[in-house]
Amino acid sequence: MSRLLRQVHAPYVIRSLNFAQLQELAGEIRQEIINTVAKNGGHLSPSLGVVELTLALHYVFNSPVDKIIWDVGHQSYTHKLLTGRYNEFDTLRQIGGISGFPRPTESAHDVFGTGHSSTSISAALGMAVARDLKGDNYSVIAVIGDGAMTGGMAYEALNHAGHMQKDLIVVLNDNEMSIAQNVGAMSGYLNRLRTDPMYSKGKEEIEQILRKLPAGPKLLRLIDKLKDSLKYLVVPGMIFEELGFFYLGPIDGHDIKAVTNVLQRARTIKGPVLVHILTKKGKGYKPAENNPDKFHGVGPFDVASGEIKKSISIPSYTEVFGRTMVKLAGRERNVLAITAAMPGGTGLTKFARLFPERFFDVGIAEQHGVTLAAGLAAGGYHPVVAIYSTFLQRAFDQILHDICLQNLPVTFAIDRAGIVGEDGPTHHGLFDFSYLGTIPNMIIMAPGNENELQHMIATAVNHHGPAAVRYPRGAGIGCKMDKELKLLPIGKAQVLREGADLTLLAVGSMVSRAENAAGILSGMGIEATVINARFIKPLDEEIILKYAAITGKVFTIEEHVLKNGFGSAVLELLSAKGKKDVLVHRFGIPDCFIEHGSHALLMEKYGLNVEHIVDVVAGKCVPRKVPNKLKVVLD
Repeated sequence: MSRLLRQVHAPYVIRSLNFAQLQELAGEIRQEIINTVAKNGGHLSPSLGVVELTLALHYVFNSPVDKIIWDVGHQSYTHKLLTGRYNEFDTLRQIGGISGFPRPTESAHDVFGTGHSSTSISAALGMAVARDLKGDNYSVIAVIGDGAMTGGMAYEALNHAGHMQKDLIVVLNDNEMSIAQNVGAMSGYLNRLRTDPMYSKGKEEIEQILRKLPAGPKLLRLIDKLKDSLKYLVVPGMIFEELGFFYLGPIDGHDIKAVTNVLQRARTIKGPVLVHILTKKGKGYKPAENNPDKFHGVGPFDVASGEIKKSISIPSYTEVFGRTMVKLAGRERNVLAITAAMPGGTGLTKFARLFPERFFDVGIAEQHGVTLAAGLAAGGYHPVVAIYSTFLQRAFDQILHDICLQNLPVTFAIDRAGIVGEDGPTHHGLFDFSYLGTIPNMIIMAPGNENELQHMIATAVNHHGPAAVRYPRGAGIGCKMDKELKLLPIGKAQVLREGADLTLLAVGSMVSRAENAAGILSGMGIEATVINARFIKPLDEEIILKYAAITGKVFTIEEHVLKNGFGSAVLELLSAKGKKDVLVHRFGIPDCFIEHGSHALLMEKYGLNVEHIVDVVAGKCVPRKVPNKLKVVLD
């Protein structure tokens, strides 16, 4: 029973509780989060790690007058429970329910929409500047994890904030992880702050000691120099002090009273302040504490055992990619792998173990990762950059300027393409055809099944230029896997079925749906040609024009936005070739951001399910009366 939690209809309610009651409330919140995520899936470890921190933030600050900005936002479940969403919490990440990330349209307490890493300090600084321009008076707090501190944007913001000296509080939630273990020099620096006893000394202690020395003009100047030198030896957070921040910490992030005290102090200090909080990812649930990366973003699981529920045994596209990379690396010594803080999520864990000298985890730094790949390619290697579609957007200029302009041999393995489901609009991979298709020298492929994926990765790695392979989240279709890798001819589609009434021109995840639709249409007396496009760029002009002429009707099907997508490229081709009499209908995602919800429900809502495809096609086609006409035409 959530005795206290049920009473918290707004954050100010918790200010009437004592610290013992706050600790009891923390336990109730953890149980609510565990039970809900076990049913709906979600980001468990990050949210469990910040329960006490979130309670302290809402105890000290007056949300939404004071602005709390959550970096990424996957750790905001406690924040949602404290800000009037307890009764809706069981709808978390469900279609029509509350989001797993902060959404200003959902609550006034969600002051800034987030979902990608390393943005909070920039947004908070912007809000602090806006506050001062208007002459308002409130606190602005950015809560950022040490994982997000591996992203360069965070340092750009710290540098600017230190220069501007605006009143701003940055809470560094240090749990030693992003999704996987953190990498980089900053991670090592923060680890020294956590563990080195020399860092327990503070600058106040040093100054108190030096003040006791005899005064005098020369000696005072010497003391000032000595003080600065000693600070570099023993003062924690010196790098943040040098950037212009007043550093407080490190503080035990699970001690509500200690965190409350340091936040109360931080709000009284003029200028930018960095509060360093130490937390444990997955705190309060042993399976998540023991395997924080496994429970970072997790599907439904059994609370008692911690076992994740799996309904199918078909390998995922991610697993097939990982196996293919191991196979390729065993044959080709010039094959390297790069990921941005997600070796497990991108399927590269085994590759990293078997080929550690050829594996590079750059942290949450997609821009750097892509240009690192460019340098490696210029040095004679073939890097494979494995990044989710939604995160690769962050490195657009590096793809264009550093790789494609120089026509360097780099492969992009783009996971989580298309609708990804419950994570919502910040994570759907619906724009990669558009933003990659505009760049000269780029080849874009999308496999119709998991077997084709392995061949496309091999094809890309053997191509002497930039190439991208985009594939969906989750399990494949269960097709037979070839033992040997094959190289596909660049820009050639595959005709899967021939029919004289219309052409279903599908790409990627929609190929199997097109085949299913064609089977149903055949039973209605409508015969469809089904083409697996395979390549978004370059298109197979020969096959597309041939079947457009034969059938006179082309239906393009893609799990991608229609604007500048695959169907648009087909339209451009037909227009350029003067085929204005061909009827073209495009199935895809409209010009809007897609909400969170299950993949199946969202596909149905936006007309990408088989039933809708059949209904639309049947409405535009009349069955031919001569069943054998196709054979005559094709001969």
